Amino acid sequence: MTRTPTRKAAKAAEGYDVIIAGAGIPGATLALALARAGLKPVLIDPVPFDAQVEPTFDGRASAIAYAAYRQWRTLGVAQALDPHAQRIEQILVTDGKAPGAAAGPQTPFHLRFDAEEIADRSDGEPLGYLLENRHIRAALAAAVQAAGIEVLAPARVASAVFGPRAAAVTLEDGRVIEAPLVVGAEGRGSVIRREAGIGTIGWDYRQTGVVATVRLQRPHEGVAHEYFLPGGPFAILPLTDNRASLVWTESVSRGAALKTARPEVFQAHLERRFGDFLGTIAVEGPVFTYPLGLQLAERLAAPRVALLGDSAHAVHPIAGQGLNLGLKAAAALAETLVDAARLGEDIGSEIVLERYAAWRRFDTATLSAGMDAFVRLFSNDNPLLRLVRGVGMSAVGRIGPARRFFMQQAGGAVGDLPRLLKGEAL
Repeated sequence: MTRTPTRKAAKAAEGYDVIIAGAGIPGATLALALARAGLKPVLIDPVPFDAQVEPTFDGRASAIAYAAYRQWRTLGVAQALDPHAQRIEQILVTDGKAPGAAAGPQTPFHLRFDAEEIADRSDGEPLGYLLENRHIRAALAAAVQAAGIEVLAPARVASAVFGPRAAAVTLEDGRVIEAPLVVGAEGRGSVIRREAGIGTIGWDYRQTGVVATVRLQRPHEGVAHEYFLPGGPFAILPLTDNRASLVWTESVSRGAALKTARPEVFQAHLERRFGDFLGTIAVEGPVFTYPLGLQLAERLAAPRVALLGDSAHAVHPIAGQGLNLGLKAAAALAETLVDAARLGEDIGSEIVLERYAAWRRFDTATLSAGMDAFVRLFSNDNPLLRLVRGVGMSAVGRIGPARRFFMQQAGGAVGDLPRLLKGEAL
């Protein structure tokens, strides 16, 4: 929708360079990068920062690629994150038919990735870092506040109009703010995306992600386990303090039953799925469930609009790449806007935003397609597909260059990297 912003809007938002709808992890990272480079962003979010860091708000943990973690180091956030960041030293991928990660590889088809194998290319970085989302949100919130970035929260976007020189965003309480550019980073149901007339494609996997944190009896030694079962993947992701985050993919009905199960019933199902290779396990905190599906925006940008994070691409967590896609996009968008501003260009113009879209389009499409193929290939018990995926895993495991490429890809260090992901300031 393209209309001329009102005079009221121009008065209400004097001085903003970028309006970011959505103060989640990608949106807050973008705001911090822009502010560090001299631009003036404003964040809008329906949930106050204080609520976003509560243990009951987001029970997930995220595998952060080492290149994405460099961005936070460069932005001054890593110091607050380091105490909560668990290095991923190895990833063990196992294809099996029966539950129980303790059983080890139940077929000859398994993969082991080791950080030491690419240490000479990654400057000694691990394969990635496991962090609880609430700690990431808390560190970003503190950095945003320390940088003096204005945050309107709780506040919800009601509508937006996009004119030839500026965009105006109307909040539900009637306030109107204006800037040359609006970034939609509010998630799958993005109002900014809808108001810009950008459609989506995607589908529901009819799966639920069951997430819980457990304390382990034996040391996990920084090893992440991805265990493929006919119903979907079961991931054991190492956390600090000898804990692990579990991402347990089930059907919608089974996921709902696990969410509401009595603690002793959930524990029994969990032990059967988990096995005893790390000793006894104890659930800590609540159990969370999240619907799983694929949703891609048809475009990443339009005049006066750019999309970021789940507003642009929401993918299955099967390889832990969803948030990393958003963080890489935040770095690319920040670099595009900062460079354009230094050249005196209109940062909300179509020509500038197309640079961002072109930079991210191929990587986003290929990774999303790859994740979708992984879901379909590994969430079933078809004998032919089991053979195909097993042969593929075995081949990758035996071919050193292929194995190292996959590790670098998981680390976010492949392709045309933005400066922030190289550890360079804007």
